[in-house]
Amino acid sequence: MAKLGICWLLLELGGCRTPTAAPQQPQQVEVKPAPPTPIAEKKEELGKPAWDPQWDEVIETALPPEMLSTRMQRAVKPFCPRFNRMGETDRRAYWAYFFQALAGAEAGLEPTTDVRHTEPEVAVKDTVTKRMVRSEGLLQLTYMDAERYGCDFDWGRDKQLAEKDPAKTILQPKNNLECGIKIMRNQLVDRRKPVVSSASYWSTLQPGTISYKAFAKQMVNVPQVCRAVPMTDAKRRQVSGAPQSAAVSATAAGTK
Repeated sequence: MAKLGICWLLLELGGCRTPTAAPQQPQQVEVKPAPPTPIAEKKEELGKPAWDPQWDEVIETALPPEMLSTRMQRAVKPFCPRFNRMGETDRRAYWAYFFQALAGAEAGLEPTTDVRHTEPEVAVKDTVTKRMVRSEGLLQLTYMDAERYGCDFDWGRDKQLAEKDPAKTILQPKNNLECGIKIMRNQLVDRRKPVVSSASYWSTLQPGTISYKAFAKQMVNVPQVCRAVPMTDAKRRQVSGAPQSAAVSATAAGTK
């Protein structure tokens, strides 16, 4: 009681403080760069902007635990058959490569790419913008995705900016890629669909489509640690330079 009384006295004098817990530091995630996709290699050869390595870090640090779980083995098996045998850092690098390939097939790695579709099945009104839907950014997303998946897009701000202004929240690579991860998590975890599925958000991940062939062609440089049988440089060059129809079967052959 005497000790308590002293503390009250010190409080009055401003000298007694209740100890506070130290703020928790964010968990450090070990990341590693992903290999370049064929389109990134070609752009670099031509001296054009390609894939920014900082985007690998954006992806790898945003991945939810479920997408790093060994339970993902079946979902990613077509492109990464050794997923279960890899460490967490290599699994993160696989996903970084995957989204780079997806961005290559969807937008040619151009962050400000946007497309207004005219096909009846996709030419619908965006419930957020109240305009005909437009796919935008590295992963060709829409403002509706902010409501569906909790993505960090702000139409109220963006509508004041020019169509391809890189300051638009939907065109900022970090926002776009993190939204893509949320969409993929929904596909893999909530809906229990594999990466390649007719029910995928992206037509590039729907088997049998022309878009999927373009995506498969970008997956030929998947990290070697993913492969059951390593692909030689000669084989990789042959596949990446092959016609799209041949690229799919060649990719599958290299990952069995």
